[in-house]
Amino acid sequence: MGLENIHAALLLHEAKKDITEDAIAKIVKAAGLEEDKPMIKSTVENLKDVNIEEVLSSAAQTPVAAAPAKAPAEEEKKEEKKESEEGKEKKADEAAAGLSSLFE
Repeated sequence: MGLENIHAALLLHEAKKDITEDAIAKIVKAAGLEEDKPMIKSTVENLKDVNIEEVLSSAAQTPVAAAPAKAPAEEEKKEEKKESEEGKEKKADEAAAGLSSLFE
């Protein structure tokens, strides 16, 4: 499923509107994207038996996976390497927080 279709379906859900092919197509077009009718149809079919509210609720409660523990040999690496990794972890945490905000 195209992400634009999922985003459109979530917008419709949030607005308490029916998730239909026409509604998704209108949102996709309004966003300036080209609609993919077979993909839109597939999205609607795949979501028809899904309780979106339940999925969003469980996604909001699921903790982000923690990074695996470092091996002892890795701990002996230079301080510069640690600082670099801390920056990456911070960015990953920020990205995860941004994604989880979609489901609030």
